[in-house]
Amino acid sequence: MGPVSFRISPGKTLVIMGETGAGKSLIVQAVFGTLPSKLRAVGEIMVNNYRVDTLSKAEHNKLWGREITTLPQEPWRALDPLMRSFSQVKEAHRFVARQSQSEAHSSTIKAFDTLSLVGAERHFPKSLSGGMAQRVAFAAATAGNAPILFADEPTKGLDAEVHTKILDLLVDIPQRGGTLLVITHDVSVARRLGGEVLIMRDGDLVERGSVTTVLNAPSDAYTKSLLEAESKNWKKSPSQLLGNTLLKAENLMVVRGEKRLFGGFNLDLRAGEKVALIGPSGVGKTTVLDILAGLLKPESGVLSYCSSLSKHSIQKLYQDPPAAFPNRVPLINSLNDVAKRHKTRWSQVTKILEQLSVSLTILNRRPDEVSGGELQRISIARALTVKPKILLADEPTSRLDPVTQWETLAMLDNIATKEQIAIVLVTHDPHIAEKWADRTISLI
Repeated sequence: MGPVSFRISPGKTLVIMGETGAGKSLIVQAVFGTLPSKLRAVGEIMVNNYRVDTLSKAEHNKLWGREITTLPQEPWRALDPLMRSFSQVKEAHRFVARQSQSEAHSSTIKAFDTLSLVGAERHFPKSLSGGMAQRVAFAAATAGNAPILFADEPTKGLDAEVHTKILDLLVDIPQRGGTLLVITHDVSVARRLGGEVLIMRDGDLVERGSVTTVLNAPSDAYTKSLLEAESKNWKKSPSQLLGNTLLKAENLMVVRGEKRLFGGFNLDLRAGEKVALIGPSGVGKTTVLDILAGLLKPESGVLSYCSSLSKHSIQKLYQDPPAAFPNRVPLINSLNDVAKRHKTRWSQVTKILEQLSVSLTILNRRPDEVSGGELQRISIARALTVKPKILLADEPTSRLDPVTQWETLAMLDNIATKEQIAIVLVTHDPHIAEKWADRTISLI
């Protein structure tokens, strides 16, 4: 990526927006000294007028949590999979903020209440919804009260109420004299945070200025396209002729632990149909997909499938793409294995990747060496390689910029029509549900 320079003073906010894969997250990784081993940063990085890019790893680590902290894009990578949620946040208060046992316990209780996490205290990360995991990571990251916070897509996967809570907490940071840098694809988030904004595309900085000026009167054509591609501006997808019933759910009830999430769920899913599934974070949307995929059993109810479906006809797109790829295996190997297993020509795989605007040159990298948005699109390509009849998509475009998000969902729309694939889409964006889906089911 090209040279990028910026300065953020105490009490100020910098927002970075732009194309998926443009290098936004790499800026944060460079500041924290956590760039992938094959990459290196050139230039100077100053934190509190102290140069940090020349520090050793051990010296760099001493700054984390106390001087500067980050909320990474993937909570899957930020949380300890073997530690319960409450313990993770309490540990941060205890050892980063250096509170006593009782103080750390009280601070953690307060954080869980503020972030609407009451009831999730004893859950391991694997048992949390994506939005809940995001909030637990936020609580842990901010426990040390570091004066500088870098937040990478802090509101993805959150329902409207919690989305607002997180934004209020972020806005409060510069108001209290802290320094805030936020990476986001959400134009509404940028408007709420204010401050200065950088727009990036293809590794280059294409526009910068105050949020008000840039987002109300953009001068660069790409910035204009970002604003035009907001989901609220989409045209309604036309309804298509639907085929036979592929899956039928009758009066499903879902229970997690001792808690009843919902009951009376019904779905008659037909070939070529696009259904949006919406509802608050943690209500059980992902659990519904797991049940429809046959990965979990409902507490009660009946689930039946068309006799023509094979065991590979139903494919799921996971909300956290890193959870779906072996982290030490090059991406090309993962795609090749699936293609060979299902006798799909490699040329067909590359065609799908090209339709999703995925550069073939990144396939030799490991999952942790590509952006979240790139990994999300590769996971879509892998699922389509199997030639599914039902695609269960859990927030499949949450890490994509508005332009790429629109293009990706338009491509899935076309494939659903052409191949008569039924799609169940989990989304927190009511505009996507309204404009893209044939119908919407709300879980409350």
